[in-house]
Amino acid sequence: MRIQMQKKNDDKAVPELQAAFQMALPGKLLALDRPPLVPEIRLWLVDAALMNGPLTHEEAQAVVAEPAYWSFCWASGQVLARWILDHPEAVKGRRVLDVGSGSGVVAIAAALCGALEVIACDVDPLALLAVQSNAEANGVEIGVRETLPEADQHDVICAADILYDRDNLSLLDRFRQLAPAVLLADSRVRNLTSPGYTQFMSQDAITWPDLDELKEFRTVRLFKGER
Repeated sequence: MRIQMQKKNDDKAVPELQAAFQMALPGKLLALDRPPLVPEIRLWLVDAALMNGPLTHEEAQAVVAEPAYWSFCWASGQVLARWILDHPEAVKGRRVLDVGSGSGVVAIAAALCGALEVIACDVDPLALLAVQSNAEANGVEIGVRETLPEADQHDVICAADILYDRDNLSLLDRFRQLAPAVLLADSRVRNLTSPGYTQFMSQDAITWPDLDELKEFRTVRLFKGER
């Protein structure tokens, strides 16, 4: 089990993220920003002031080729983080695992709401570095890991916008084995039929900074999973 706790005052983290980001989008920089749905949270994201509108098709393809998903606050992550901030009792005093954490917006929301422990899980080491930098910017402590735990170690599993890869649908059963409660946000799957999951709300939202995504991907659905 690979878990690291957040390193305080890591002056090297943000320059390392900036350098990695330049490989995907030369000429653009990261800046501390507040996503519109969760202005309570500050994140190192693509500098919206330098974008001059949505990314071009070529720039969007570059982000996919050199995945810098952590440099955007995706619509699903914003909606789930907003819901957690508005319903702190869902995570307060509980052990939370945020899967596919990206920028860490959901993990940070859980930490701000008094979760006993928050672990961000992402296969991208740069995403985990971004989570740690963003956690520091918000004055919270978040652990990071690259793989799912082998056994039940958490009370709540959160996952936002992971179902763009349909192979990840198989993870939904695993989540229910690893925690008694799952909070799932997704804008790609309209009718989730995985056993144990029920939709409880939907909300329109955009990724920040704006990627000018298709309208069909701007409706985020929230699901609860239970054993």
